[in-house]
Amino acid sequence: MGMLEIRDALTMINFVFVAFMTIFFAYQSLFILIGFIAKRTKKEDKETEVEFRRYAAIISARNEEGVIAQLIASLKAQDYPSDLFDVYVVADNCTDSTAKVAKEAGAYVIIRNDQVKKGKGYALDHAFRTIRKYVGSTYYEGYFIFDADNIVDKDFVKEMNRTHIIKGYEAMTSYRNSKNYDANWISAANSLYFMKEARFLNYPRSLMNTNCAISGTGFFVSQKVISRNNGWPYHLLTEDIEFSVKCAIDDIKIGYCDKAIVYDEQPTTMKQSWDQRMRWSKGFYQINARYTSSLIKGIFGRHSFACYDLLASTAPMTIFQLIMIIINLFVYIYCSTKYDTYFVTQTMLLCETFVISYFVNMFLLNLFVGTVTLISEWNNIHTSAFNKIKYLPGFVIFVLSYVPIGVVALFKKVEWKQIKHFAADDTLAFQGRKG
Repeated sequence: MGMLEIRDALTMINFVFVAFMTIFFAYQSLFILIGFIAKRTKKEDKETEVEFRRYAAIISARNEEGVIAQLIASLKAQDYPSDLFDVYVVADNCTDSTAKVAKEAGAYVIIRNDQVKKGKGYALDHAFRTIRKYVGSTYYEGYFIFDADNIVDKDFVKEMNRTHIIKGYEAMTSYRNSKNYDANWISAANSLYFMKEARFLNYPRSLMNTNCAISGTGFFVSQKVISRNNGWPYHLLTEDIEFSVKCAIDDIKIGYCDKAIVYDEQPTTMKQSWDQRMRWSKGFYQINARYTSSLIKGIFGRHSFACYDLLASTAPMTIFQLIMIIINLFVYIYCSTKYDTYFVTQTMLLCETFVISYFVNMFLLNLFVGTVTLISEWNNIHTSAFNKIKYLPGFVIFVLSYVPIGVVALFKKVEWKQIKHFAADDTLAFQGRKG
């Protein structure tokens, strides 16, 4: 193949890739526009009264004695009838005093020791099965799932109950804020990332009446869904996204409650953030392998936008982008061994333009998204104006670092690793709960 043919072929390949990426993700530009201009519904004193239903909070905790009491205290302080809301802690393979601290704080404690089936998904499944064993499968309307490091706004349960009853959602996610935004640029970047997810993904999705996606913590799942699934059969490294994808495939609507707020503790070191996102990236690959065909069937079989949205959200685009960069770099190196002719120069320039444009565009795009998120969520970010602006570039670094993380996760065996947070048997846990 001559240099002219190589140049023309590379031009076509690059054009097709850029065109595909633009078209495939164009709908997310609409999400950003909707999220930016749509006015949020503010809390009002006079709202339509709804029935108070019975719920339980489930907290999966492994060696979380330092933070678990704080979360339980915030749940006990909910502006919701206390006799209709219980708190359960699954002390999952703990080697510290998590169970003791949780019980003293007022939670019902479920002890779980299983060194083979590790992960939050297995802990939740154990909790649902144990609750059903002791109080039946219809005792609770549904469950709220939290991580041990969370703090929950006092109106969380009330607002989720209202949205559940009025909208009829069988699953819901909430607004995920941060406990430690201003710890450093790493925690700020993680925090802004989840605010972006709430404001420019789930909020527009809810306005467009399509499926939202749960994100690890602060979500609701109805008893109907748990009974239908016979527990919690989601055990991939990203069990939350697995649940979201399965809901899209099964046409189960996941809603969003913008007024229900959970405060999450974000990693403060690059190693913590790297390990966490390594697990997420590996979990996405697992989802790609298991559910891509079903999502595609949903797109073309049911014309499901939710399936398309989840397919785009979980697609391994980082790997595809990296492949394109490698192709252009390979051609560039190949051209550098040839005589300096017009077509060689043009081909090398084409490679340079593609690679440089990719990184510049990625930088500018993420800087734009981070800036828009910062502006939109300005009043929800609890730090000084100086820190809000100072930490913004860290968001770009955070997102771009997904490229090496995605590559390493593709080849590395990844298992769950605990992120350290700082800020009884089953029968004892359920004494007096039968009924």
